[in-house]
Amino acid sequence: MVAKQTTLQLHKVVFTVFVLTSQFLFSQSKKNDSIKEKAIKAVNIYKKNFKEILPAQTLQGEELERLNSHSVADALRYFSGVQIKDYGGIGGLKTVNIRSMGSQHVGVFYDGIQLGNAQNGLVDLGRYSLDDLEEISLYNGQKSEIFQPAKDFGSSGSIYLQPKTPVFTGTKKTNLVIRAKSASIDLFNPSFRLEQKISPRISASFSGEFLQSDGIYRYRYTRKYPNGKTANDTIAKRYDSDIKAKRFETSVNGTVNNGSWNIRGYGYLSDRGIPAPIVNNRFKARGARMIDENYFVQANLRKKLFPKFETQLKAKFAYDYTHFNDTVLSQAVYPSQNTYIQREVYLSSSNIYSINSNWDVSVSGDFQYNNLDADLKNFSYPTRYTTLVALATTYQWNRFKFLGSLLGTFTFEEVRKNKRPDDRREWTPALFMSYQPEAVPELTLRAFYKKIFRLPTFNDLYYTNVGSTFLEPEFTFQHDIGFTYQKKYDHPILKGFYVKVDGYYNKVKDKIVAVPTTNMFRWMMLNLGKVEIIGVDINAQAEIMLGVVKLKPLLSYTYQSAKDKTDKGYGLDPGDTFYNAQIPYTPLHSGSFTMMADYKDWSFNYSVIYVGKRYDGQLDNIQYNFVQPWYTHDLSIQKKMNLAGHPFKINLEMNNVFNQYYDVVKNYPMPGRNFRLSLNFNL
Repeated sequence: MVAKQTTLQLHKVVFTVFVLTSQFLFSQSKKNDSIKEKAIKAVNIYKKNFKEILPAQTLQGEELERLNSHSVADALRYFSGVQIKDYGGIGGLKTVNIRSMGSQHVGVFYDGIQLGNAQNGLVDLGRYSLDDLEEISLYNGQKSEIFQPAKDFGSSGSIYLQPKTPVFTGTKKTNLVIRAKSASIDLFNPSFRLEQKISPRISASFSGEFLQSDGIYRYRYTRKYPNGKTANDTIAKRYDSDIKAKRFETSVNGTVNNGSWNIRGYGYLSDRGIPAPIVNNRFKARGARMIDENYFVQANLRKKLFPKFETQLKAKFAYDYTHFNDTVLSQAVYPSQNTYIQREVYLSSSNIYSINSNWDVSVSGDFQYNNLDADLKNFSYPTRYTTLVALATTYQWNRFKFLGSLLGTFTFEEVRKNKRPDDRREWTPALFMSYQPEAVPELTLRAFYKKIFRLPTFNDLYYTNVGSTFLEPEFTFQHDIGFTYQKKYDHPILKGFYVKVDGYYNKVKDKIVAVPTTNMFRWMMLNLGKVEIIGVDINAQAEIMLGVVKLKPLLSYTYQSAKDKTDKGYGLDPGDTFYNAQIPYTPLHSGSFTMMADYKDWSFNYSVIYVGKRYDGQLDNIQYNFVQPWYTHDLSIQKKMNLAGHPFKINLEMNNVFNQYYDVVKNYPMPGRNFRLSLNFNL
């Protein structure tokens, strides 16, 4: 009871700080409402107030548009250290895992605020289109920035999706982009984006997209027997990956004296088939169906109050509705139709103070409310209250940079039925440092350590006959050392070179797993596992000029040894066959190579992605659980032109050029060779 009162007091303190900061900030902005008029070029017109220590992997602008990618998940395949789980087709679930620590340890941020899912901890990246994004960034550990919400300190790895912000040239006040995409997999995908300059201080944008596909494509099926032998290949069609989806998004962006603000609304509605695994040579439609409605409204205000003090406020409300109809189960037992409703409220206040030009300190406080309703029998109807407090500092001494942070996480939960879990109070540190040798200024050496955890999700804790309220948090311990070398050249051919290399050692403790009990239809959640990950990530790129042709090769490679180290301390025997085995769906070797070429108004892109052998079993690395390596070659060609005095762009793609049949997730076949045509018209 005392612990609960203490946690409640912390929630109240953070909320009070948020309200007081808001009142003070707005009172200051009213005093300074005179400023020279100027065009709005972006929401974040003020440079980031930090010294970067860890560089991000980034795709942006033209580079992002030219990749053969339909969704955010497709684009992330080109980053090192990333594993994508793709359950096939346009409508299939797509999740990301960074350095084998688990998808629930990845924070995905949209316009600076985290996308949440308290139900299962996963963000379906297939929902987010690339059309309205100007940049995707991936950070290991966390951003090298201390002026950010406390939530940003709370993940093992982070992905930032930055939507486009209006840019107006000359006296132009309206921008309109109309797009249309069609593909050989019966794709109909029109979209538009409208930007309007309302005043010298305010701009707005609205975008909409419609996506429809029957999801039917050919694949090769190979039946595998327990003894490791396989039957002859069979060519079949995938029928259960159809989708009909609508996305709309609007934002209003503005500036105040020494600051900026924006408000964003987002909606996504879909009715789609959820592909079932292909087993026993059954090819017809038998997957589940899911109806989604996802909405959120969020706001951000950033202002410099004094020469050395800056503050930032963020707020968000999200509503998610999911109706799941498990048609596979209905064939064997009875129809399983469940509805889930999630609600989230999020408030954040971040503050930074510059002690001097080399030393900054910050304090951030967040409050988050999550609840889940479901029509399951004997459901707990949980509500979670989370308070986060982050203290951080960054210091630069000559060529040495240091960043340290300490995150406090305090939660308590309420349930209508059953037992509620204990309150959680955790403090987790992170240390980052870098050094730039004077003798080689193009070289930067760096290292970091971070301890962080993830709470059990609502499904882990409360799912009927499965969840367990006795679960402990799942901790990760990250150790990283690496270097970056970047140099520009005054050479007729080689114009620039960049390479980034990281070696890392990670541990996952108290891993949350589902294990069967008396039968395969009754499972339970346990803290049963340890994982140790040793890996190397390499990224390299160059800029080359061959006469009037500009070339940009990009290379990424990952080596990852992720071993199951669950031992007697967890009630198991190290002599078990799975001990020291590679964990499921983690290849030892993976990578990608991309070559971009530009000639006048023509652009050419070639890319190849390779993922090595993996195992899909929960325990043994045996032949029956073996998953073949896969690779895809993709090509695209783009032409820019003018149509009635307006920019017009045509892009033709050929994906999976050599028509390889492969599974990213076993028994969820991916499409073979396919084509896509995209048209972009700017007004």
